[in-house]
Amino acid sequence: MRNLIVAIALTLLTLMASASFANTKSSTTLNKADAAEQRIQKLNINQASLQQLEAIPGLGKSKAQAVLDYIAKNGAIKNSNELTNVKGIGNKLAAKISPYISYN
Repeated sequence: MRNLIVAIALTLLTLMASASFANTKSSTTLNKADAAEQRIQKLNINQASLQQLEAIPGLGKSKAQAVLDYIAKNGAIKNSNELTNVKGIGNKLAAKISPYISYN
């Protein structure tokens, strides 16, 4: 009798786990529609701190500091063309970080 109860309990546990996993989406099966739903919250480059700028993929501490120095000297950065005026940031890097930043 004890073996029967254990077998039933294990079967129920397996069924509940299977149902739970069936309702979750794998990150490898993400399609374009799902990706569009997960929008990246952009960081306002003109109001960001050094730590926030450093967190942007492609910017290190020195380039993040160069952005802050440029803003302090020249005022707010208005677009990606102006961003390329910052020392160490060229067209490729500006394009790479553009999904993560805003200018307003």
